[in-house]
Amino acid sequence: MRLIALSLSASMLFACSGPEASAPAEPLTQSAAVPALEKLWVAGGFSAPEGVAAAPGGGYFISNVAGEGDAKDGEGWVTHISEAGDILKERFVDGMNAPKGMAVLGDVLYIADIDTVRRFQLPGGEALSDIPIDGAKFLNDATAWNGVVYVSDSGMSRIHRIDGEDASVWLKSDALAGVNGLLGDGARLLITTMDAGALIEADADATLTTIADGMIDGDGVGVLANGGYLVSAWRGDIFFISEGGDVVKLLDTREEGTLQNDLSIFGDLVIVPNWRPGTVTAWRITDPN
Repeated sequence: MRLIALSLSASMLFACSGPEASAPAEPLTQSAAVPALEKLWVAGGFSAPEGVAAAPGGGYFISNVAGEGDAKDGEGWVTHISEAGDILKERFVDGMNAPKGMAVLGDVLYIADIDTVRRFQLPGGEALSDIPIDGAKFLNDATAWNGVVYVSDSGMSRIHRIDGEDASVWLKSDALAGVNGLLGDGARLLITTMDAGALIEADADATLTTIADGMIDGDGVGVLANGGYLVSAWRGDIFFISEGGDVVKLLDTREEGTLQNDLSIFGDLVIVPNWRPGTVTAWRITDPN
């Protein structure tokens, strides 16, 4: 794996007029061109937003931690926004502690909340029974994969499997130190970690293969239609990873203080909650050529 630094300063990113875009990079191979990101909109009014999930009726769910990530204060909620970033319902569901990653399976919304998985009936958001996770320290992301829900525990290097109301430890490994992002993708589960900054894939038998590393504080992950991946690092980076494991930094907003949290891809759109300064950013994936 090689790391190619293509970071943008805050002044370069925000000084231009019109739609903003990341600078394109040279193709890594004949078959894997580095994408560019064109900023579409920035929505404000959130409180430590961390997770994003597609809402079945349109738009997106955004989780608001509304405090510290491990505080059991009952202050967290989920907002429903439109595809253009407009708030449709500020508190679609509330009364949680520090809601982070979310997954929709069927007509149920699952939310990772410190040591409990919260469940809500869709489309209305009626509360269903909670699922406490024994021994959990910091539940972080969630994804639907192979008909069940998987939830990462960053504090315990574990991934939990939620089948209906039953929870079990699916995988525990030293390779999962600081496990964060999860994304079910066909026959594999994609995983990001914070300690090694790794992008890992797991098969149904929980066999792990590292695709790339060095993306310290790895958070969200998305799969690109033309091949490769995007990974956010919550302190302020967005990376492109080729199928061969080469890593290109597309964006660096650390200096300006904008965090890049649970990056998710929906078609040609990238939606990223920014815990600080309390915004959500939408980018369009564009062909640099």
